[in-house]
Amino acid sequence: MACDEPAALSGSFTRQNSSNTSSLDFEPDADYRFVDSLEERYKCAYCRRVLRNPHQTGCGHRFCQHCILALRELNAVPTCPVDKETIKMHEVFKDNCCKREVLNLHVFCKNFPDCNSKVILGRYQEHLLQCLFESMQCTNDGCQDQILRKDLKEHLSQHCKFREERCQYCNTYVVLMNIKNHEKNDCPDYPVPCLQNCSQIILKKEIEKHHTVCPEAEVDCPYKQYGCHVKVKRGKLAEHENSALREHMLQILDKNSRLEEQISDLYKSLECKEIKIQQLADAIQKCEKEFRQYTQLYGNNSNLMVSTQALASHLDKSARLESQVKQLIQMANQQQSKLDLRPLFDTIENVKQKIALMETYDQRLVVLEDQSSKHDLQINIHKAQLNKNEERFKLLEGTCYNGKLIWKITDYKLKKKEAVEGRVLSIASQPFYTSRCGYRLCARAYLNGDGSGKGTHISLYFVVMRGEFDSLLLWPFKQKVTLMLLDQSGKKNHIVEVFRADPNSSSFKRPDGEMNIASGCPRFVPHAVLENTKNTYIRDDTLFLKVVVDLTDLEEL
Repeated sequence: MACDEPAALSGSFTRQNSSNTSSLDFEPDADYRFVDSLEERYKCAYCRRVLRNPHQTGCGHRFCQHCILALRELNAVPTCPVDKETIKMHEVFKDNCCKREVLNLHVFCKNFPDCNSKVILGRYQEHLLQCLFESMQCTNDGCQDQILRKDLKEHLSQHCKFREERCQYCNTYVVLMNIKNHEKNDCPDYPVPCLQNCSQIILKKEIEKHHTVCPEAEVDCPYKQYGCHVKVKRGKLAEHENSALREHMLQILDKNSRLEEQISDLYKSLECKEIKIQQLADAIQKCEKEFRQYTQLYGNNSNLMVSTQALASHLDKSARLESQVKQLIQMANQQQSKLDLRPLFDTIENVKQKIALMETYDQRLVVLEDQSSKHDLQINIHKAQLNKNEERFKLLEGTCYNGKLIWKITDYKLKKKEAVEGRVLSIASQPFYTSRCGYRLCARAYLNGDGSGKGTHISLYFVVMRGEFDSLLLWPFKQKVTLMLLDQSGKKNHIVEVFRADPNSSSFKRPDGEMNIASGCPRFVPHAVLENTKNTYIRDDTLFLKVVVDLTDLEEL
């Protein structure tokens, strides 16, 4: 990138030249095989490898960025290893012209001769991500096999022991090496033999239902309540009923006879009690008659004491008889109620009415539940529309139309953790525009880095998005873009990267899809610099990124 190095990273390198470069990069320690012999001017004067992020000294020699830094750290007064001239750091500048030439050098794929592709150095890593002869690990969980990319599809579908196959019985997808265990232990549609040895094969989920009709299962004789306690296989139950028909009939007759005898005894007992009641009633009438006679015979005062005693004696006897009559009447009623089924019939009828009423309530409840479900569905639809409208209003309120974006990223630690764990690799800003009818743009950040910056840097990219007025705009996009990490201390010690859009890059052509391929800085800022407590790029777990598009010479519609 044509930009000044941050002070915390590379010291005071004075910017001497500037040129447009794209977001190309390559791994520094790889062993590259160049199509043409690598010229000396493209080799680092210190490490003798191909120049990476070349910097030129005042004496005219070129070094890798990390090599020039290494020289400065090794010696307080660094000297050029070629001509022994003192390297003055204020004269060192980033040689973007050389960098562009290096990135466009052609190299063979490392998988040569299987892969005969020749790619520019800056696109080497992108090629490896697509090279059919690149060795890669199987994507199935648990599989450690290394497969050529061209053979991966066949491996995944035919050879991998960790691939998922559909169970032939229940159609559930199961890891191939576990499918036998699944069929025997977990598959509900796996055929199993009946436990009663009936020679039938039944689905595991229907085994309990089968046991209720299995011809080999032992069951009680239907005449058990009449005294037959034989257990016989269900398939031979009819044979048992036919062979033991006479015994079953005798058992039924015997039980019926005992019931009839019990009923007869109850009737006899009832008749005896009715006779005794009648006798007691006659005795009461006799006592009342005698009482009236005594009253007439001893009506005078002289015989009052005798008549009173006699009266008391008769009254006691009458009370005892009356009590006995009540007890007998109560016992007779109890015996009769045992034989009277009308209360039972009335109770059954009441229960039937209650059941019918409950069924009516159930039908009404089903209708109400259906209506409630429909209302809930409508409410959910309205809620979703309201949420969508609210998000759209928030997006419109925060949209900028002056070619500038200030992007506030909150919860930095959480979002970086999600990126490290591979759950959310990148996040995108809200769109912004160069004008009301201008280019539609956004920024994309990889908090755990991308490409050569993965795991060590934050990667920041600039993205051209499809807009409503693209057919009226000039393409490709050619404006200068500035990417910034804002210092929150007020000292304006911002980290800045500047580049001009490459008109030959597909990243800046008119978008065919929702957005173009991102272009920017895979090593925008190291984690060590960003998260250093001495710096103030992060406060309250929040950082601010700024993107500025140079609107010079940009005609507004």
